[in-house]
Amino acid sequence: MDPIKVEFSDGGKKKSMKDVLIPPEKAGLKIVINIIITLIVAVAAYYFLLPPMNLQSYDFYIYWAIVLASYVGSAFLTSGAFIKPEYVPYVRRQSIVPVALGLVLAVVVGIGYLVSSPFFRAKDYAEILTIDNAEFDNTISVIDSISDFDKVPLIDKDAARALADKTIGDFSALGLESQFEILENDSTQINYKGSPYRVYPLQYGDVFKWFTNSVMGDEYEGIPGYVRVNLNTQEAQLVTEFDIKYSTAEHFNEYLERHLRFKFPTYIFGDTSFEIDDNGKPFWVVEHIKKTVGLVGGDDVVGVILVDAVTGEDIYYTAEEIGADNSEIAWIDQAYDADLLVQQYNYLGKYAGGFWNSIIGQSGVKQASQGYSFIAVGDDVYLYTGVTSVTSDDSILGFFFINQRTKEGFFYNTTGATEAAAQLSAQGKVSDKGWKAAFPILLNIDGEATYFMALKDNANIVKSYAMVNVQQYNVVAIPTEENADLTSAVSEYIKGLKALSPSVIIDVNFDVSGNKPADGTGDSTGLAKITGTVSDIRTTVVSGNTYFYIELDNSDVYYYVAADVADMVVLFDIGDTITVTIDEASEGQLVEALQMLLGKEDVPAEDTPEVTPEEETTAEEETTAA
Repeated sequence: MDPIKVEFSDGGKKKSMKDVLIPPEKAGLKIVINIIITLIVAVAAYYFLLPPMNLQSYDFYIYWAIVLASYVGSAFLTSGAFIKPEYVPYVRRQSIVPVALGLVLAVVVGIGYLVSSPFFRAKDYAEILTIDNAEFDNTISVIDSISDFDKVPLIDKDAARALADKTIGDFSALGLESQFEILENDSTQINYKGSPYRVYPLQYGDVFKWFTNSVMGDEYEGIPGYVRVNLNTQEAQLVTEFDIKYSTAEHFNEYLERHLRFKFPTYIFGDTSFEIDDNGKPFWVVEHIKKTVGLVGGDDVVGVILVDAVTGEDIYYTAEEIGADNSEIAWIDQAYDADLLVQQYNYLGKYAGGFWNSIIGQSGVKQASQGYSFIAVGDDVYLYTGVTSVTSDDSILGFFFINQRTKEGFFYNTTGATEAAAQLSAQGKVSDKGWKAAFPILLNIDGEATYFMALKDNANIVKSYAMVNVQQYNVVAIPTEENADLTSAVSEYIKGLKALSPSVIIDVNFDVSGNKPADGTGDSTGLAKITGTVSDIRTTVVSGNTYFYIELDNSDVYYYVAADVADMVVLFDIGDTITVTIDEASEGQLVEALQMLLGKEDVPAEDTPEVTPEEETTAEEETTAA
């Protein structure tokens, strides 16, 4: 037998422990296990994180970083390298491919970030949004009578939310009390049948209530309805005609984004808004976003996905289709999220003069003021906010308005107080009461740019109104009486304008049917009877009782009555002639009816003396002679 030779010399080269590859036992099986673990992590991460498979999305890079890291982590675990350092070189060799892929992705997103930077692409950011100059009267509808306030939101989103919360108790009539609450941060301001509304989707109060009703129930039918609040009449209504199965508050495959991600794996989703069509049916409007500057910069909407909240069916519309005059989808009010539009305007205001001008000199640099609101122009909802200089936020340079459906934008050039300054002025007038001013709405009062705002108490209940002139912001009008009506607020405002400048010519009609009965004669009992043709009928459920709101063709007032008080009201149709009995002292846009009868009630003979033909002829002759 040959002697065993042992080589103690390394030929002059030294090898460290890290250069020696020592594979663990059953190395091949452990590689298979590592791959399986990585696949499980990849599927779970995709299901819960829902990243788009799109190089323009940062979520794409985060997702792949998690997947690649999971392979490296599982290799350390299965090899035991955490407790046996001699296996570390082997694990490093196994990690070369995932680490290299991770570095490639990091380089791609890093270069993409640089080429998308405003430093190189300031002009491209400024051109995302186009704004045209416009005259005030051509942009905002002129209000020259109190009846024109019918389309003006008289309450803000916080006051509307307080009204919406109160309607949740109406679920008690369905035996579902304490099950639901308003879904946070998902209300949308829309125009519905010519009036400003906020619509609120619902969610289960907690995950246990959802689990009890969806998983343990016989058949999950979804959330039974939504809430809509009329921002003008302040009527809140719980709508229970539709079972909403797909929403942003659902779980598993009914979760809206997951429902869409499996069908649109490469789309970058933007904001999701909850809307209703002309029949009150609920839908979700989901933005499809693309980056317009470089690889990862300049978000803009290129289309929307319209999702039926009941069935989950969806239709894709391009931005051009949404902005066109399409009667089928004309009811869609928000294709562009308000925050996105404000961001795009700030790009325009900041970078129109180039990147360096936005830092040094800042000539012509503008920005949106803090906060925004919405107004109706025609059938569309416009976002509006003031514009200020970046060097001062004490006064405005004007206002910009953007159509949330078409992205059509206008700028109205004026100077005056910011919205925040107007709020402080109004609150200063009622500091003794502790009321807070809502974010102002910009109105055109017979040519005068005017801030209009509700004054609320700590419970978000509207107590009064305030009006502040934009240019002459020392004109602050607040009715002296608590719970004063709209007419009083406008009257005080016009008095303030004329007191400051007698040359001011403003003509607003105060003969308003919205605050008084339109037609009727009071009698000895203090009651008034109004006869007219039904032009609109609306219903709501309050604490289990159904209330009917009836509008007549000769009045802007809605007369309301409970069905158990006037049972004939359920038979009324639009076009019917009815007689409504009210307290003659009633005022406001919502008047309680003491009685409603179908048909015209006969007027007593003593109140309408008969005129003979001879008397009629004589009267005509006297009139002619005069």
